[in-house]
Amino acid sequence: MPATAQPHQPRRRRRTSRLLVAAATLATAGALAAAALPASASAGGDDRGAAGHGHGQGRYQDVQLLSFNDLHGNLEPPAGSSGRVTEVQPDGTTKTIDAGGVEYLATHLREARKGHRYSVTAAGGDMVGASPLLSGLFHDEPTVEALNKLDLDVTSVGNHEFDEGAKELARLQNGGCHPTEGCYTDKEFEGADFPYLAANVLDEKTGKPLLKPYWVWKQRGVKVGFIGVTLEGTPGIVSAEGVKGLEFKDEVETINKYAKELQRQGVKSIVALIHEGGFPASSSYNYDCDAPGAGDGVSGPIVDIARHITPQVDALVTGHTHNAYVCTIPDPAGNPRMVTSASSFGRLYTDTTLTYDRATGDIARTSVKSANHVVTRDVPKAPDMTRLIGKWNTLAAPIGNRPIGYVSADINRDGTESPLGDLIADAQFAYGRAQDPETHLALMNPGGIRAPLTYTASGAEGDGVVTYAEAFTVQPFANTVNLKDYTGAQLIQVLKEQVSGPNAAAPKILQISSGLTYTLDLTKSGADRVVTDSIRLNGSPLDENATYRVASNSFLAGGGDGFTTLGQGTNERVGADDLAAFEQYLTANSSAADPIAVPAADRITVVQ
Repeated sequence: MPATAQPHQPRRRRRTSRLLVAAATLATAGALAAAALPASASAGGDDRGAAGHGHGQGRYQDVQLLSFNDLHGNLEPPAGSSGRVTEVQPDGTTKTIDAGGVEYLATHLREARKGHRYSVTAAGGDMVGASPLLSGLFHDEPTVEALNKLDLDVTSVGNHEFDEGAKELARLQNGGCHPTEGCYTDKEFEGADFPYLAANVLDEKTGKPLLKPYWVWKQRGVKVGFIGVTLEGTPGIVSAEGVKGLEFKDEVETINKYAKELQRQGVKSIVALIHEGGFPASSSYNYDCDAPGAGDGVSGPIVDIARHITPQVDALVTGHTHNAYVCTIPDPAGNPRMVTSASSFGRLYTDTTLTYDRATGDIARTSVKSANHVVTRDVPKAPDMTRLIGKWNTLAAPIGNRPIGYVSADINRDGTESPLGDLIADAQFAYGRAQDPETHLALMNPGGIRAPLTYTASGAEGDGVVTYAEAFTVQPFANTVNLKDYTGAQLIQVLKEQVSGPNAAAPKILQISSGLTYTLDLTKSGADRVVTDSIRLNGSPLDENATYRVASNSFLAGGGDGFTTLGQGTNERVGADDLAAFEQYLTANSSAADPIAVPAADRITVVQ
C-alpha cells in the first residue's frame, strides 16, 4: 500500500503570502444584543473608512471569523443521518438538508470570504481521528492536505488528535512520512500549513505545552489572538497509549493564564478555541439559542466554562459534542459573550463578525454577530478537492470497495440503545465465544460507533452491500477485542457507571449483546437509574459472586469513558482488531439472498 520511501525533498516555504500569527474559531447564528456602534463605525464593511470610502482606515474594522469543528476526516459527504442537518422553518416546522463534503465546504468558505479583506478561518479540534477509510487508512494525511487547501489558519487540538499519540500529532503538524508505513505517494507528506494549539496539554517531563498555546493573526494593524485548548478530561476518552507522558490542565485556568500573556503583549482582541461543548435545546442548527434569555438554549460543560473565562476573551469557538448552537453566555462581569459550535463532519460552518476598535485594539463586544450556515450540496464542487479525493480514492479503492456483508435496510446508531449498537455487540460476543467458549456477553461504547450502515450504495457496489470502507467508517479506531473476567457485582457496578460518576450528567449507555437485559429508569437520578433487580442474563439474575467472561474493545477494557470497573477485570486475553471481528460477523451471517435484518433494539427497557 505505501509507496517506497522517497529521498527527502526540500520543504516548501509555507504561506509566504500570509501574515504569520494567530487564529482560532468562532461563530454561529445570532447577535450579541445591543448598543449600536458609534456613527463612525463601518457598518458591514471591509476596510472602509469613517465616511464609508473604499481605502481609508476608520476607527472600526469588521473582521470575518469563519469556523468549524469536529471534521473527523470526512472528506466525502457523510452517509445517512451523519450527512444531514435539521432546519427550523419560519412556520415552526422542520426539514432536513443533505450537507457536508469538503468539495462543497471549500466552495462555501471561498464564497463567504469574497469581499472580506479581513478574514480568518479557525477550527475547534478533532479535525482528524475516527475518520472514514479514505483518510483513516492513510493516518489522516489526506485530511491535513484538504485543510491546507481550505486555507485553515489555526485550530485547537481535540481529544482525537491524540488517538495515535503525541509523536503522530507532531508529524501531522510538521510533516514527514509515516514511521512504519513510509510514504504513500512519490512526495513526502508536508504537514499542516496551520498551527495546532494545545495550551492545556503539557509534557509531563518538561512541564511545558506540547504545542503552541496561542497564535496571533495580524492584518494591516489589526491583531486577534487565538488560544486553543482541548477538554481536561481527554485522558478518560482516549487510549492510555495515546496520552502517555502528557498532562491535561483545566480549560478555564489555562485560557485565563494565556489571555493575560496576550494582553501583556498588546493583543487585546482574543478568541478561545475550546474542544469542549454543550447540548442545545433543539436539534435544529438555526434555532434561537437565546430564547427566552441569554444562553437559555444550551446546557452542558461549556456553560460553566464560559461563565468563568476572563472577560478579556471576546468569543468562544467550541466543539466536541457535535452539536450546533450560537449563544450568548454572560462572562464573569455579566456581559454577554458569543459562544458557537458548528455541528460536525463539515456539515456547517459559522460566520462571525468581530468589530475591531483600532483605538483600543479590542473587539466591540456588543456588535458581534454570528450565524451557522449549511454546507449544502447544491453548489459547484471545488475542483482541487475533487482531485484530492480522487487521488486518495485510487489508493484506497482496492481495499475499501471489497464487499463484506449485506443489510436489508439502514441500520442506525441513534437512540439510547441502537440497532447498530446491538449488531456490533453481537459481533464482539461471537468473536469472544470463538476465542473462549466461556464468554458470557459483550459490551460496546456508543462513542465508538461513528456512522450508520446505510442500505443505499455509496458507490458501485449495489444497494444493501456493506463494503470494507463503510464498516471502517463505523469502527475506525483499531481497538482490539479483549476478554476479561468480572464478578457479577462488578458487572452491576459497570452498568451503574453508565449514569453515575463522570457520566451522571451525560450518560453513556453501553450497547449490549443478546441475552443481557435490564431496565433504565430515567425518572430517577444517578446510579439508581439502572434498576438492579431488573438485570438478567439469559433470563436469570446476575450472581454477584459468580465470574463472568466479558468481551469489549480495548478502550473500554482499559477503563475508558468513565468505566473504571471495566479496567479492573482479570485474566485478560487480547484479541484481534474490532473491525476484523465486525467483518467476520457480517460475512458469516449475511448474504445477498439473506441480508441482516435491522435489530429490534429491545434489550434495554427505558422508562422516561
